[in-house]
Amino acid sequence: MKAVGFTHYLPVEDSNAFLDLNIETPTVTGRDILVAVKAVAVNPVDTKVRGPKDKVENPARIIGYDASGVVKAVGPDATLFKPGDEVYYAGDITRSGTNVEFHLVNERIVGHKPRSLNHAESAALPLTTITAYEAFFDRLGIDRDGADAGQSILIIGAGGGVGSIGIQLAKQAGLTVIATASRPETTDWVRELGADQVVNHREDMIAQVRALGIQHVDHIAIFNDMGHWETAVELIRPQGGIVSIDDTDLPMPMGGMKMKAASFHWEFMFARSMHQTDDMIEQHNLLSYVADQIDAGKIKTTVSELLSPINSVNMREAHRLIETGQAKGKIVVEGF
Repeated sequence: MKAVGFTHYLPVEDSNAFLDLNIETPTVTGRDILVAVKAVAVNPVDTKVRGPKDKVENPARIIGYDASGVVKAVGPDATLFKPGDEVYYAGDITRSGTNVEFHLVNERIVGHKPRSLNHAESAALPLTTITAYEAFFDRLGIDRDGADAGQSILIIGAGGGVGSIGIQLAKQAGLTVIATASRPETTDWVRELGADQVVNHREDMIAQVRALGIQHVDHIAIFNDMGHWETAVELIRPQGGIVSIDDTDLPMPMGGMKMKAASFHWEFMFARSMHQTDDMIEQHNLLSYVADQIDAGKIKTTVSELLSPINSVNMREAHRLIETGQAKGKIVVEGF
């Protein structure tokens, strides 16, 4: 089968950063399903994993953490899907990735693809959807179905992939969304997705939020980097919660959090599959929920750029675009 991988961890400008491969099609066992991949999306985690380092892979390493496709075969213990089902999912960082023609994945982290979207539109969603959903509803404890309607959330880095779906999930939960963006195109993008207010994270966010008549916000999601930590601590309400998806070596003073009895949470969407937690199937459930919301017209895909076909040249270009730090929404690569 066709695949895109690498043997050396090289700068994306290097023509060998990705290689076109032909490898053996895997055999399905247990609760795995074999998916004929139709489209994949590229995330910042892809570029971090592939980034330059002094290491050689033999055989070639295959990454990729978003896919949409059609079930080709199911393992003997699989019960959620059958051949022919259309699915979308984000895979497992401890296993071979989705940049392959046929991919093995545990059915418990796979959802039925939204019927109203094509494969490219669907591939844009899983990793960021799982991340934002878990960040809001599992980590911060916001009620998905509207019991916390009227509360506020500040989404820092709202124009990226996680923020783009996060805005929509927060609005569906009835929250007032304050989104951050620093460029005209990302400001327009987050407003289009439903943000109630937009502030510039490259300027004084505290002053901007308070100029809106908001002293403190109920929840804060840091979806870019932790350089905004002290701003978040100042803006969070007493007994509120902050969630982040990016680790850091920066200082994180906790005095302000203690004085407010505020909580802090890490979100890592691969944790359930990496540790084979008892509730792994919750990722199947949440992807199915979001697919229903999409088919009902309440949430839309976040594709911003589409490349085709899935090959080494287009994978390098997708990684290059992510590494500029200027991408909005999601970059998708479609079709082998």
